[in-house]
Amino acid sequence: MKRSRRTFSAEFKAKVAIEAIKEVKTTSELAQIYQIHPNLIGQWKKEFQLNATKVFDSGKEEADQIRKLEKEKEELIQQIGQLTVDNNWLKKKVL
Repeated sequence: MKRSRRTFSAEFKAKVAIEAIKEVKTTSELAQIYQIHPNLIGQWKKEFQLNATKVFDSGKEEADQIRKLEKEKEELIQQIGQLTVDNNWLKKKVL
């Protein structure tokens, strides 16, 4: 019988990675406690450390994205207005 692959939540991964970073217990001890392979703990720890800076940059990134979307919205509204004017002009010419 083939065993299905387990999936872990982001919260679980973060919890294990933080414990690994604290280094209170060894990776082997954590692997036994959580019943996962030690290499997996190492991967999660590395990924956690690489992405840690995003926690503090998220507000700036969101603000930039909001400004970009607002600018795009204004451009689209302007295009809609121009197309409406053109459409009305063409209707008058046909009639």
